[in-house]
This record gives sequence, structure tokens and C-alpha cells, in this order.
Amino acid sequence: SRTIDSTLHFHFAGKKCEMLQDMNRHLEAVLKNKEALKKRLIKPRSQDSLPIEATFHKYIVQLLTEAVTFIEKFESHLQAVRTIPQIPNMMKDMDTALAKREVLAMELEELTDQILKWRDMQKQLYSE
Repeated sequence: SRTIDSTLHFHFAGKKCEMLQDMNRHLEAVLKNKEALKKRLIKPRSQDSLPIEATFHKYIVQLLTEAVTFIEKFESHLQAVRTIPQIPNMMKDMDTALAKREVLAMELEELTDQILKWRDMQKQLYSE
């Protein structure tokens, strides 16, 4: 029994030692890469990009301008497409508003007629 306990103890100690060695190797690799990582973070990103010959710079500027314009127009087209499902509701609202306007126009016409009649009556009263 004692032999089994000591064998198990050595087995688990060996496993722990292996894990510590793996972790140590990983940390050493991180430390080695630390300097390279620092240099990459300090270095400007523009130096990592592909160099463009000076003769093509104006074309790149034009291309970027057109890309921005395209994106702006694309966003407005997307917005228009998003409103398509709302069109039936908008049409119903417009029909309702038109009907209300027609009712108000008729009421205004009736009120105008009443005011004109009242004015004529007032003229007749003052003339007598």
C-alpha cells in the first residue's frame, strides 16, 4: 500500500513538473516575443502597408473620394429600401390627411357662406 502511495505521489509530482515546464516554456516564448511586439506597436502602421508609386497617388486619392461617395449614396439607397415596407402605412396616413383636409375645406366654405350672409344682413340693417 505504501509503495502504491509513493508511486502515485511521484506520478502526480511528475505531471505537475511537466505542467510547470510547459508553462515556463510558454512564458519564455512570451518574453522573447515581448521585444518584437513592443517594436511592432511603436512602429507606425503606414510602414507596414504596400508602397504606392508617386505617379499613382492622385489616382488613389480619386479612388478614395469615389469610394466615400459610393458609401454615402449606398447608405441613402439602403435607407430608401428600408422605408419600402412603411409605404402602405404612409399612403393610408396621406389618405386620412386628405380626407380631413376635404372635410375642413367644406366646413370653411360653409363658414364663409355664413359670414357673407351675416355681412349682407348687417348691411341691410345699417342701410334701413
